[in-house]
Amino acid sequence: MGKLIVFEGTDGSGKSTQFRILTERLDREGIDYTRLVFPQYSEPSSALIRMYLGGEFGGKPSDVNAYAASTFFAVDRYASYKKIWKPIYDRGGLIISDRYTTSNAVHQASKEPPEARAAFLDWLYDLEFNKMELPKPDLVLYLDMPVEMTRQLMHEREEATGTHADIHEQDIEYLQQCKEAAEFAAAHYGWIRIRCAQGNSLRTVRDIHEEIFSYVKKCLEEA
Repeated sequence: MGKLIVFEGTDGSGKSTQFRILTERLDREGIDYTRLVFPQYSEPSSALIRMYLGGEFGGKPSDVNAYAASTFFAVDRYASYKKIWKPIYDRGGLIISDRYTTSNAVHQASKEPPEARAAFLDWLYDLEFNKMELPKPDLVLYLDMPVEMTRQLMHEREEATGTHADIHEQDIEYLQQCKEAAEFAAAHYGWIRIRCAQGNSLRTVRDIHEEIFSYVKKCLEEA
């Protein structure tokens, strides 16, 4: 079997930037890999995700319960696995993914009360890894960004790109709940926690990358 390395974090934590920097480094160093980004917004399998995030099922994340919403994202991952990367993974290839099952653990577990989150995570992992037979990650890198910094970075991104926040990103209370759920999931499953800030200051992009690469290198060296 191959290796599956996943980037995870709350919205605005810098996942896409760090994902890009890592893949560029792997390219320079001649390390072969397959790049995945979830959700697959350009694919038919993401139709329900686009409807959900666009507010067609309600204007707040809580309008769709954690279990229903999780199935939208799980089906998109299943389609990708069956159509694109299963043969590569089965041959021992390296897969680098921006989001995965871990995103349901962050965004959907946040809808559950704290005392019910462990049961939800158990259901989620059973659904995707046992029932749907998706591969389990070998390494999950959780980018831990303070919520107040997340909001500032997302606002700057909107201005720079001319895009608008989806229903997840617009809800500050939801973002805080996601942060708490992410910390719970990271501890529950042993994700690697990459702290993106020191005190009131952001770490540099390069500094964060070097920490990330040290964990990736160790994962790749393990038999």
